[in-house]
Amino acid sequence: MRVRPPPTGYTSREWWAAIKLRRISSRHELPFKDKSGVPFSFNDSGNLYRLLHEVDREASGRIEVPRADVVNPDQRERYVMNSLIEEAITSSQLEGALTTRSVAKEMLRSGRRPTDTSEQMIVNNYAGMEFLRANTGEELSVPMLLELQRILTDGTLDDANAVGRFRNESDAVHVVDRRDGTVVHTPPPADELESRMERLVAFASAHDKDPFIHPVVKAILLHFMIGYDHPFVDGNGRTARALFYWSMARSGYWLVEFLSISTIIRKSPAQYVRAYVYSETDDNDVTYFLVYNLRVISRAIQALHVYLTRKARESRDFEETLRGADLAHLLNHRQAALLSHVLKYPDTTYTIESHRRSHNVTYETARTDLIGLTKLGFVNVSKRRRKLVYRRHPDVEARIRSTATHLT
Repeated sequence: MRVRPPPTGYTSREWWAAIKLRRISSRHELPFKDKSGVPFSFNDSGNLYRLLHEVDREASGRIEVPRADVVNPDQRERYVMNSLIEEAITSSQLEGALTTRSVAKEMLRSGRRPTDTSEQMIVNNYAGMEFLRANTGEELSVPMLLELQRILTDGTLDDANAVGRFRNESDAVHVVDRRDGTVVHTPPPADELESRMERLVAFASAHDKDPFIHPVVKAILLHFMIGYDHPFVDGNGRTARALFYWSMARSGYWLVEFLSISTIIRKSPAQYVRAYVYSETDDNDVTYFLVYNLRVISRAIQALHVYLTRKARESRDFEETLRGADLAHLLNHRQAALLSHVLKYPDTTYTIESHRRSHNVTYETARTDLIGLTKLGFVNVSKRRRKLVYRRHPDVEARIRSTATHLT
C-alpha cells in the first residue's frame, strides 16, 4: 500500500479503507486472543487460496521430477535424514547458532559429542525433529509440548531450571530484533500461559470440526501462536517450527519430511519478523503470516524439485557407470550411494555410525555395507581412537575398472 499507487479516483486512505472493509467482511475469527483479549483472525483472499492449492497439490501428492522413483522406499530414509539434518542446522542458525553447515553435518552424521552451545543446539534440534517424527500419530498435549522444549534446550540455557517448563513471572522474556536490539514483541503475562497452552493443544487436536480450518493453515497457526505466546524462556522459535512440521505430517502432507523451511526463512529473516509484526499490528490479522509461510513452503518445494532433479541425474549417471563396470549387481543402494559420495568428495571419512545415521539403518547393516566395500577394495579402513574409520582408496577408479575386468 505504501508503494503501489491507488486506483484512479481514490486516495491512498480511501483505497486502504475499502480493502479493510473487504477483509473484515471475509474474516474468520480464531479461538486465540491477544494480550488485550482481542481475537486473532484471517481473511479469505485469492492469494491465500491460490497458495494453499499449490501446497495441496505439491505436498500431499506425487513428486513430479524426471525420475520420480528417486524417493522410492530404498532411497526415502536417506533423503529424510538429509532433510532432518538440514532443518536442524538452519533452524538453530536462525536462533544464533554459529557452527558452519559442513561441521554441523559431520557432527550429526558421525554422532560425535557437541563441543559448544551452538553445536548442542543443533544436536537438540535434530533430536527434537526425530521425537516429533516418532510421535506423529499422537495427540498434542501439554506434557508433550514441554518434553519437546526440554529436548530442544537441554544443555543450552544459562539457567538449567528453565528447561522443560513454561516461563514464570520472574522471567523477563521479550522478542528482540537481533540487528539493533529493538524489542519487537512482548508476550502475554506468564500467568495466562496454562490456559493459552491448553487452548493451543485443543486447537491442534480438533479434527474436522466446525468451523473447518484447512490443515496447512492450522499448522502455520500453531507456528504463529507459539511465537506470539512465547511460552518458554528460550527455544520458542525452534519449538514453533518443529510443531509446524508435526502438524503437517500428521495431516498427511508427507512431502514436508523432505523440506527445510528454515533454509528459506534464513535467506530473508527480516521478512519472517515482519510477518509476525504486521499480523499483530494490523488488527490481529494473521493473513500476513499465513501468506508469508505459504510462500516459504512453495519455495521450499521448488528447491526440493531442483535438488531431486539434480540427484536423479547424478544417480542415473552413477548407475550407468556401475552398469558399464558391471558392478550394479554387487552393490546395494546404500553402498552405491556411499561409493558415489566417495568419488565426489575424496577427502571425506566415514564410520559405521555415520553410514548408519545417513540411511537410518541398524549398526549391523551399516557395518556389513562398509565391510563389503572394503573387501571390494573401494575404501580403506583404519583405527582412530578405537573407532574404525573408512576413507576412499587412492586408486578407487582403477579398482572399479579392475573389478569389472575380473568379472568379465
